[in-house]
Amino acid sequence: MQTMFRKTDIPNKVATFRHDGDFYFSYGVKAFKRKDFTKAEKWFQKALETDPTNPLYLCQLSVLYTELHQYHKANDMLQQVLDSNREPYVDCYYLMANNYAHLGLFYEAKKSAEQYLELDPEGDFKAETEELISNLDRVLADYSEEEELAFSEEDEFMLYQETAFYHLEHEEWGDALTVLEELTDRYPEYLPAKHEYAYALFQQGQTDEAIQYEEIWLEQDPNSLSSRMNLMYFYDQIGRTDLSEAFLNELKNVYPTYFEKQLKLAIVMAQVNDHEEAIKRFRKLKSDQVSNYLSYYLWFGYSMRAYYGDQKASTIWQEAKEQHPTIERLLQAHGWE
Repeated sequence: MQTMFRKTDIPNKVATFRHDGDFYFSYGVKAFKRKDFTKAEKWFQKALETDPTNPLYLCQLSVLYTELHQYHKANDMLQQVLDSNREPYVDCYYLMANNYAHLGLFYEAKKSAEQYLELDPEGDFKAETEELISNLDRVLADYSEEEELAFSEEDEFMLYQETAFYHLEHEEWGDALTVLEELTDRYPEYLPAKHEYAYALFQQGQTDEAIQYEEIWLEQDPNSLSSRMNLMYFYDQIGRTDLSEAFLNELKNVYPTYFEKQLKLAIVMAQVNDHEEAIKRFRKLKSDQVSNYLSYYLWFGYSMRAYYGDQKASTIWQEAKEQHPTIERLLQAHGWE
């Protein structure tokens, strides 16, 4: 979606000095038009530092994230516009509807589209919104009332799951914990969430509690691969290398069937600095499956840097920057760039 968000509804501001928000924003727009999304995000973020609630800056950043298929993050930007401005920026509902549709959250998409038409019946996106609603109605037409209820619940589950995934991938541990608490509360049968919760808890500094959770769960299910991977990492981080290495020796003989666990095991191997084994695991992953995983690029690059040097890591991290611009923030946070 490359339509630039219009500035016509935004009050004009007089720049009092050269390097104001509009100056940074203009460079972001130029980079966006060149499809240099890494630079565009940097400039838009710089503009937002000068004016964090500016609806134009937030909306254009949301369009950038939509281009990168980061639909949840795009809607986060749009929700900030709606939450932080008294004036209703109606076009946000149209943009949000499209993002929800891309995520497969069709009920949320229809709700946002209908909000747009209700607030601006003759708006600039009237035709597009009506077409979107028509398409959504066709998708939903085959479901009975009971099936629609189940589908709506599935939408809710997917929304929790995708939001938790986003925060975990971007190492936003506090936000991840909030979402995972709700997810485990509403869907206790979804076991991966509790292990993700323990991992985020550990990263937030609550190490004893995280370890205790996983030790209890491992006792309850001695075959739990998720508990073993988490505990291997936890013990390594607190200096219990004897326990960590015991798990490592076991897990070197484990080759999971599911992609998510294949990736997680490769990441944990990298985190405990068995880089040779980690690289073997990363290289076995299918290229068409890894592109949405920021953690893949982050930790594969980390192992390549440790094993082969900076140039190999730089190649991987540079590849990630177009689709995952925020990798630069994570590299800086880890002290790798």
